[in-house]
Amino acid sequence: MAKKTKTVKRTRAKGLWSKQHINLLKKLFPDNATAKIAKKLGRKLDAVKKKASRMGLKKSKKYLKSIGRA
Repeated sequence: MAKKTKTVKRTRAKGLWSKQHINLLKKLFPDNATAKIAKKLGRKLDAVKKKASRMGLKKSKKYLKSIGRA
């Protein structure tokens, strides 16, 4: 007889972004440090960088100037 296995239902599939997280990323990305955003979203820094890049998000001139990059 085959052994039955338990299936675990995930609340979020790996790599998928909820609409709330996407909206928060759009709102926060221009004027906040990417590391701070990653921590707030509970995601890895590289994941946030890649998602922002794919969405075409850019840092604001004001933010870049505040960190000495403009």
